[in-house]
Amino acid sequence: MKKWIVIAIGGLATALLLSLVCASDNHLPAGETVGQWWWFDRSALCAAMCIVVGTVLFRKTACPDFSAAVSWSLIGWAVVQAVMGLRQLYGFSASGHALYALTGSFFNPGPYSGYLGMVLPICLHEYLRLKAPVRYVAGGAALLMLCVLPAAMSRSAWVAAGVSCLWVYGCHAGWGQRLQQAWQTKRNKVLAVAGISICVVCLAGAGLFWLKPDSARGRLFMWRMTGRAICEKPWTGHGTGNFAAAYGKAQETYFAAGDYEAWEERVAGSPEYAFNEYLQAAVEYGIPTTLLLLAGVTVCWQAGRKKKRYGCCGALLSLGIFAFSSYPLQLPVFVVTGCCLLAASVTGNSRKGWIAVAVLAGGIGIGQFAADREAVKACKEWMNARLLYQNGAYDSAEKAYRQLYPVLKDRAAFLFEYGHGLHRQEKYSESNRILEEAALHSCDPMIWNIMGKNYQALGDGTRAETCFLHAVHLLPGRIYPYYLLAKLYASATYRNPEKLKEMKHIVLTKEPKVNSTAIRQMREEVNRLE
Repeated sequence: MKKWIVIAIGGLATALLLSLVCASDNHLPAGETVGQWWWFDRSALCAAMCIVVGTVLFRKTACPDFSAAVSWSLIGWAVVQAVMGLRQLYGFSASGHALYALTGSFFNPGPYSGYLGMVLPICLHEYLRLKAPVRYVAGGAALLMLCVLPAAMSRSAWVAAGVSCLWVYGCHAGWGQRLQQAWQTKRNKVLAVAGISICVVCLAGAGLFWLKPDSARGRLFMWRMTGRAICEKPWTGHGTGNFAAAYGKAQETYFAAGDYEAWEERVAGSPEYAFNEYLQAAVEYGIPTTLLLLAGVTVCWQAGRKKKRYGCCGALLSLGIFAFSSYPLQLPVFVVTGCCLLAASVTGNSRKGWIAVAVLAGGIGIGQFAADREAVKACKEWMNARLLYQNGAYDSAEKAYRQLYPVLKDRAAFLFEYGHGLHRQEKYSESNRILEEAALHSCDPMIWNIMGKNYQALGDGTRAETCFLHAVHLLPGRIYPYYLLAKLYASATYRNPEKLKEMKHIVLTKEPKVNSTAIRQMREEVNRLE
């Protein structure tokens, strides 16, 4: 009886640690992650207390296996996500994004698919490892996830799930030993099979590329610009949270040179993330630190593989592959899950291991609780202030934004709204001061457009032109900054007929991504400029 109580306590503690996958709060801004961190703070404290109670009351009872607790907790939460996805697909509940039918508790289908793809190899491992009837529970969970995974249309998650499940099955089937034997006795056949496999992989890759070609080209271009940002500071990096600004600078320099293809202009954007965690880590922390982190993960993964914890190792492999073309580690759920999987790879059923987990979780919960609670409160107040901003009550909104500024001054969206509201009130100098801070956290060209309009209103045409050119070079495919330049060159204080003619030609002839009423109005207005 004591054994099952201890197992239940350990399972509850682990489930609490991993429960933030279902933590969502509609009262917070879309995509805001601080709510999940605050949820984790509370669940981590509860989990730590559960572990302490279990270890104190049942000192002589063997502790449950931490890797098994993590595996089955993840399977349970993934089943919850799969059911949520099915309900969304069939219209019984709303998704987390108006543009997508299937998101689970996430904001969009990408991370949702990545989460299910991460848990699939765990299900396969448990199915192959255990006997009936428990194995059928894992198998049923896997089938449930496979019902929704294709519908999410995430190529990265498909590849991650496929490769990791193949690796888990190969470990159970002893493919490594068979391959070594075949290499010694049938080397030519092995080479032939390897060649065919490479061809199949290339064809599959081409198929995935042409499934969404512009999306794939956009990722490749993004990685290229990220590489240029890395080259600027390869050893020390640009600092935590500075990816967007570093990326924007690299992209602006590239487009300003003028030597680029038309498709690059078409697919370029202003991303918050690199959609490649390895490159983003190199941008923010530098190459040496990134390699050290990868070495630590590899050591833990190898330890888990040697202990035959193929499920947790397969999940880490899936997460690692998914991280090549997405942004999982920008979301708390993947950070916490990844850390738990690493711990599960090296920790068994030792009491010391469980105590270490309790100390670490409790320490993080206590250390971050107050700050995260304050940030959550500020974000909820921001949502109320945003309603004032969106309805044009800029004076009232400004008072709220000023009070929230000390807590939310590292959020680009907050700073942009604050600065734009000041611009609308004709407080141009104050607006630029806030927008300059926003530019340190974002590569959105609209920041530079508003700053340029502020300088133009202040009578500083030279700095206004500089800001508008910043916006042009960040995203040369956008028509709006050319329109602003045309108006600047037509103004009495900064008139330039030659440049005006050039800007008018660009605005009137440039093909927009999407034709809209705003484009038509800009062209009509520019056509009247002389």
